[in-house]
Amino acid sequence: MSVVLGIESSCDETSAAICIDGKIVSNIIANQTIHEQYGGVVPELASRVHQQNIVPAVHQAIIAAKITKNQIDAVAFTRGPGLLGSLLVGTSFAKAFAIANDIPIIEVNHMQAHILAHFIPDGDKAIPPFPFLCLTVSGGHTQIVLVRNYFEMEIVGETLDDAAGEAFDKTAKILDLPYPGGPLIDQYAKSGNPNAFQFPEPQIPALNFSFSGLKTSILYFVRDQVKENPHFLKENMEDICASIQSRIVSILLNKVKKAAKAYQIKDIAIAGGVSANSGLRNGLTDLAKTEGWNVFIPKFEYCTDNAAMIAIAGYFKYLDQDFAKQDISPLARMPF
Repeated sequence: MSVVLGIESSCDETSAAICIDGKIVSNIIANQTIHEQYGGVVPELASRVHQQNIVPAVHQAIIAAKITKNQIDAVAFTRGPGLLGSLLVGTSFAKAFAIANDIPIIEVNHMQAHILAHFIPDGDKAIPPFPFLCLTVSGGHTQIVLVRNYFEMEIVGETLDDAAGEAFDKTAKILDLPYPGGPLIDQYAKSGNPNAFQFPEPQIPALNFSFSGLKTSILYFVRDQVKENPHFLKENMEDICASIQSRIVSILLNKVKKAAKAYQIKDIAIAGGVSANSGLRNGLTDLAKTEGWNVFIPKFEYCTDNAAMIAIAGYFKYLDQDFAKQDISPLARMPF
């Protein structure tokens, strides 16, 4: 029996999970609500709350898995990318836990782990075959990745400036919506008309993305409309959100469509926090019908940051005996 403890602390979720022989048996996530009053994640506060949450999270994960800490064979942790202070908490705990229990540590790339969440066993849920394309979209990253095997992955397209998740959150701020705003835009969009307002689609070469121009156009649009009608946002919130979400999704899917043709691949997956967005999920499913794709969409609980994806990535590395040394340090920017 192979038991891997996974630890995730790249941003503002403290998470711990237990993987036994490739199966996730517990996945504990402690959210941080303190950032809501600031309209975004405050790095220093995030690291402090991680220190408060990490021991209880690991303790609960072990209890939920019905094992003891002495049965754990290795500790997998997020080395990066992410907020350095947050990563330091998870890395330091993993190293200390490993020393105390005389077990190895396994470093995991956060973005690769999002992709490997597709390999968490879940009943009859299909697992993408190699090679496949994965659109990874989160608050800090937007990438199209060619996945050849568990750890041979190539970024074939990425954002040149802002990420899609950041575009959602910054747009929500423009619309005076509370943090985190991305899910609220999705919620309002369900009742709105996606064709009510038109926003530009940037013409970026190759398979890369850009969202800074879109954010600027939304800012000017809202400014001008509110100047004419102070109640514009309140009266049109559903249509505004639906129109903005429709444009962000079209930017993402048009590039995925281009990548699928370029690499002649029919197996398409999505991953990352924005993969929980209903507009993106529905848009990908609809596009797959016309393109003849096989689509792989993760469960909601594995979309946002979680330790289950770290644990499953660690499990594959454990099988290869791919261990890290105790002098390892976290990386805010980690090569893919």
